[in-house]
Amino acid sequence: MRLDGFGLFVEDMGRMIRFYRDVLGFEIKEDEDTSNVFLIKDGTLFLLYRRSDFEKMTSRKYEYIKGLNGHSEIALYVDTFEEVDAEFAKAVEKGAEPVLEPTTEPWGQRTCYIADPEGNLIEIGSFNKPFER
Repeated sequence: MRLDGFGLFVEDMGRMIRFYRDVLGFEIKEDEDTSNVFLIKDGTLFLLYRRSDFEKMTSRKYEYIKGLNGHSEIALYVDTFEEVDAEFAKAVEKGAEPVLEPTTEPWGQRTCYIADPEGNLIEIGSFNKPFER
């Protein structure tokens, strides 16, 4: 078994599509009234799935936290410390909620956090060198 991707269960599909497309630059071509969005970002499957449709499919009700939540994070990498600062400023200017201003951590990573419209945390970070797998 191998990791294929990850997803978010969302309440307001249109708003979330606009955020990930317009604020973070994800390539999303689906309409805003769609039930789910599949896309590949840097070789990783990313899914937005409407909560109500997932509940209908599974015949279950789920609990969802309102506001900022610390259940998970999406991590985005940039090559330089300067890009961390620039991407944070650009995302906040376009409507992302700032959570943690760019900071250089003791372990050598420059990192910051923003939140999407439904409170999911997104890290933008760098070790000041190109990404290596």
